[in-house]
Amino acid sequence: MTQKNLLHVDWSTIPAPIDDGAADHLVGMTVPSIGLRATDDTLVDLSALPGRTVVFAYPRTGEPGKVSLVEDWDMIPGARGCTPQTCSFRDLFGELKAAGAAHVFGLSTQSNAYQTEMASRLHLPFPVLSDETLELTHALRLPTMEIAGLTMIKRLALIVDDARITHVFYPVFPPDRNAGDVLAWLKDNRVA
Repeated sequence: MTQKNLLHVDWSTIPAPIDDGAADHLVGMTVPSIGLRATDDTLVDLSALPGRTVVFAYPRTGEPGKVSLVEDWDMIPGARGCTPQTCSFRDLFGELKAAGAAHVFGLSTQSNAYQTEMASRLHLPFPVLSDETLELTHALRLPTMEIAGLTMIKRLALIVDDARITHVFYPVFPPDRNAGDVLAWLKDNRVA
């Protein structure tokens, strides 16, 4: 199946993911020192970043006009919506920063080359991190899904304060509202 428009989705036709408890352990964890390649060609160690960091993770962004990874991608709970989620963080980037996010990153298990094309196409003002080797995913025991022989991070968002995870948004649905939910949380939980 060729992917339709990646941004306009009728969420009432897409199955919502359920809270399977796979992210319950994350609040309070310290992010390990792991370098992740970013779309701005830097190596980012989330554990070394001072202040408040927002990291939103997603399974896999699509490419308009390309064949879907699997025929029933839209019917896999939590799979559809990576591009709308990413664009919502792009559109609210300035407000997220104004509300206290010192850093904002996207995160997926896609290759840096794939992510770099997507970041350019979508005009992202923040880097996207590649955990293609699953090092961070395994270290934090992030919730994952296996599709077409690939391990992908289930959609979530993390608030990290000085290397410690202080809040988790999981499951995330609909994905295009995630940035707004994160923004509301940041405004209600400002760091002094």
